[in-house]
Amino acid sequence: MSDITHEPVNPSKVKVTRDTWRSLGRYIRPHRGIILFGAGLGLIGSLTGLVQPLAAKWVLDDLGEGNDLTSALILLCGVVVAGAVISAVSSYLLARTAESVILAARRKLVWRLLRLRVTSVEDSEPGDLMSRVTADTSLLRQVTTQAVVSGGTSIITLLATIVMMSLMDVLLLAVTIGVIGLVGVIVTFIMPQIAKATKESQAAVGMIGAALERVLGAFRTVKASGAEHREEEKVGEAAQGAWAAGVRAARWQSLVGVTAGLAVQISFLAVLGVGGARVAADAMSISTLIAFLLYLFYLIPSIAGIVSALSQLQVGAAAISRIGEVESMEMEDVPDTAVSRADATPAAVTFDEVEFTYRPELANVHHGVSFEIPPGGMTAFVGPSGAGKTTVFSLIERFYSPTSGRILLDGRDVADWPIGELRAAIGYVEQDAPVLSGTLRENLTFGAPDADDDQITDVLRRTRLQSLVDRLPEGVDTVVGHRGSKLSGGERQRVAVARALLRSPRLLLLDEATSQLDAVNEAALRDTVAEAARSTTVLVVAHRLSTVTMADRIVVMDSGRVSAVGTHAELVASDPLYAELAATQFLAGGGVPTPTTAA
Repeated sequence: MSDITHEPVNPSKVKVTRDTWRSLGRYIRPHRGIILFGAGLGLIGSLTGLVQPLAAKWVLDDLGEGNDLTSALILLCGVVVAGAVISAVSSYLLARTAESVILAARRKLVWRLLRLRVTSVEDSEPGDLMSRVTADTSLLRQVTTQAVVSGGTSIITLLATIVMMSLMDVLLLAVTIGVIGLVGVIVTFIMPQIAKATKESQAAVGMIGAALERVLGAFRTVKASGAEHREEEKVGEAAQGAWAAGVRAARWQSLVGVTAGLAVQISFLAVLGVGGARVAADAMSISTLIAFLLYLFYLIPSIAGIVSALSQLQVGAAAISRIGEVESMEMEDVPDTAVSRADATPAAVTFDEVEFTYRPELANVHHGVSFEIPPGGMTAFVGPSGAGKTTVFSLIERFYSPTSGRILLDGRDVADWPIGELRAAIGYVEQDAPVLSGTLRENLTFGAPDADDDQITDVLRRTRLQSLVDRLPEGVDTVVGHRGSKLSGGERQRVAVARALLRSPRLLLLDEATSQLDAVNEAALRDTVAEAARSTTVLVVAHRLSTVTMADRIVVMDSGRVSAVGTHAELVASDPLYAELAATQFLAGGGVPTPTTAA
C-alpha cells in the first residue's frame, strides 16, 4: 500500500529548474514541428516590423529631396500588411497548438487518475485533483506559446532592434540602454513578487475546488444540518485567499506596467533631447532621429515580452509541479481495454494469516485473518462495527495490499492475477451503493457495457426494479441525477445490485446491500441472491436474520480476527460473541427482523 501524501505546492519554493524544462519538453515535443513553424512565422512578422522605421526614413528622405513617394509608400504599406498577415497566422497556429498541448495533458492526467491506487486518491482532495486537470493544465497554454515561443521571439527581436538602432546612432542607443537598464533593475525585484502571488492564487483555486467538492458531496447533509452559512464561510475563506493573492499579483503587475510606461516616456524624452541636439548640430538627420524613435517603440514590447515570459515560466513551474505530483502517485496496472471473462465457474477464496494496516503508523485492521470459502454458495460476514469485514472485500478487490499473509482466489495469490482479469471475475456492491450521474441504463451496464436489452430486462425483474422503470418518463434511458439523487436509497441499492449481477460474476461481494430495503423488496432480493449463489460464490456483510440464516456458512469477526466459522445454529450454541450479536440484533429471536428503511 502506498503511504505517500502529496502536500500542496509551496509557491515560495517553486523554481524553474532543469526538471521543469524536461517536463515542459515532454509536452512540447509531439508538437515541436508546428511550434517551430509558428514561431518562425511570428519571428518573420516581428522582423518585418523592423523594416517599417527604415521605410519611414526613406519616405522622409525622398520627401526632403522632392522625389516621387509612390514606390516608398507602396513598399511601406506592403510591409505593414504582410507583417500583420504573417503575425495573425502565427498567432492562430500557436494558439491551436497550445490547445492541443492542453488536450494531451488533460487526457494523460485523466488516464493516470483513473488508474491510481485507491490509497493515492484517498490521500488527496478530489477537488484539488480536479483543479490540476482543469486549472493547472490551462496554464500550459501560457508556458508553451507565450513564455517559450513569445519569449524566444522577443529576445531575437530585441537583439535585431538593438543592431538596427546601433546602425542608426550608437550614442542614442547608449542613452536608451542606460534608461531601460535602470528600469530593468527595478523590475527584477518586482518579478518574484508577481510569481509568488500568482502561484498562491493557483493553490487557493485548488482549495476552492476542494471546499466545493466537500459541500456538494454531502449536499443533503449540509442542508439537513442547517450548515449552509458555515460551509459558505469555509468556501468564502478559500475564495478570499484567491482574491487576496490575485490582488497582490495585480498590484505588482500594475507597478511593472507603470515602470515600463515610465521607461518608454523617459527613454523617449532622453532620446528626443539628445537626438534633437545632434540634429541641431547637423550630427544626424531628422529622418534618422524619427527612425530611431520608431525603433525605440519596437524595443519596449520586446523587453515587456521577455519580462512576461519569465513571469509565466514561474507560474508554469508551479503548474507543472502540481501536475507532476499526480504523475508520481502510485498506479495500478489496469489494462487500457476491457477484459473479457471466459470462465464462468464459481470462485474459491482463501485468507491465509492476513495482516493489514491502512498506514504504518496506525494499528492493524487485520491480525492474522484466516478462512477458506469453497466455490459456490453464500458466506456471511458478521461482527461488531470496525471488526474488519468491509476490509476483507477491499483486499479481495486489491484496493489495498495486505501487510503480510496471502489472499488466494482459486488457489492463486490475488497479487499474481492481472488486475483487469481479477476484477472482471468479481461483482462488487459497496456499502453506500453509489449511483453515477447519467441514465439508469448507463448505471446498469456500467460493468457490462455489452449487455443487451433482454439481459437488462431480466436483471430488472430479478431485482424488483421493473416497476421503477415503468414509472420513469423515459424508462431505462431516464437521467437519474447526480449520484442518483432522483432515486430513493432502496432504489439505489437495487440498482447497484443489478449492476453487479449483470456482470455474471464468479464472485459476488455484497456489503450491506439490503440495509435500506423494505421487507417486501428485501425478500425479493434475498431470493435473487440465493438464486445467484447456485451459480456463483456470494460473500455478504450483513446483520439481519433474513440474510445471515440463509448463508451456507458464517464468518464471525472481532477486532480484526476471525473468532468462529459455522452455521447460524452452530454459532449460537458455540460462539459467545455471535450469540450476543444474535440476541442483540434479534438474530436468534425466531425471525424478528431489524427495523428497516423503506425503499
